[in-house]
Amino acid sequence: MKLSGILFSSLICVASVRAQYFSAGWTPGQPPPTEPETAPAPDAGYTFDPSAHPAPPPQAAPDTSKMGIGDRIMVNIFSSPAVQWVAGKVGVNITEAVERGAKSPWDERIPLITDENYDELIVNEQLTDEELRDRVWVLVVSVTASQNNAISKVVDKSFDDAYNTTVIAGDLPNVRWGRIDYMAVTYLTTKWNIWTGPWIVVITDRGQTLRFYKATGIRLTPELIRELLTEEIWRDSQPWNSNFAPGGKREWLLHYYALGLKKVFDFISRVPRFVLMIGSGAVASFFMRILHRSSPETPAAAHVPAAPSADSVSETGTAVSSTSAPASSSTATSSPNKKAKHRKAGKK
Repeated sequence: MKLSGILFSSLICVASVRAQYFSAGWTPGQPPPTEPETAPAPDAGYTFDPSAHPAPPPQAAPDTSKMGIGDRIMVNIFSSPAVQWVAGKVGVNITEAVERGAKSPWDERIPLITDENYDELIVNEQLTDEELRDRVWVLVVSVTASQNNAISKVVDKSFDDAYNTTVIAGDLPNVRWGRIDYMAVTYLTTKWNIWTGPWIVVITDRGQTLRFYKATGIRLTPELIRELLTEEIWRDSQPWNSNFAPGGKREWLLHYYALGLKKVFDFISRVPRFVLMIGSGAVASFFMRILHRSSPETPAAAHVPAAPSADSVSETGTAVSSTSAPASSSTATSSPNKKAKHRKAGKK
């Protein structure tokens, strides 16, 4: 009863209290506080107009046209409402992460050169004879999209800045720019004998004349790239003219080798990455067990005594007969003595 009375009185006190938060309080000399103004009542004739408050536009789905089948499956899984709802409960924005991963790290005005569009854009480009003599393609082979390579990032930025400066200046009308993603292109990089990046490639004569410049040897700047093109310094370097180069007598070897690698890469790219990781781990574990397994232990052979040979048997028989002969002779010599003793006993 006493406890209920205390609770009832506490509730009355709480109900009568009116707190004013974030107030410094009244100090002497200040006017007394006034009651806060109430918000004006809404107009009685006001009606809500949905057109005046349009809904926010839906977020565009990430572009998956340039992704492999495995990457598309993963994007569809993470973009599903159920996964987004679960991720939202833990404070993770899946949509933003997917869009950030699908966003290109390069200037999208520079076309991507792939195994599929190389012939269409460069080899079979529609040109007049005069344009063909002046046409120059400059490509950068980049590894930024697949590796955290600081040098490749610097080269990509310099290449993009040089392209942007050239577009503004308009002083290289005969030059076309392009980019090759090293991990997305197999046939071209294999045929050109490129196994790492970044590289700068200058192409003329519809892809029959190639000049390669290793981008890690010098610090490439936008000014240096533009000077290479505006002053035509690239003409001072020798083109690739080995037997495996375009037009060489062994070009077909790299051609078919590159085709084979492209087929393998196209097959692997269709498999989701987590499935490929699990499968490769299982195969590696299987081969490790085969290579490191111990040889089976063979049981020790039971000891079998050797059968006696014919020589040992004859020697044993001779020894037995020789030992028994004295015994028989002693028996024969002892019998006459016994007879003599019997005769002496009879005489007595």
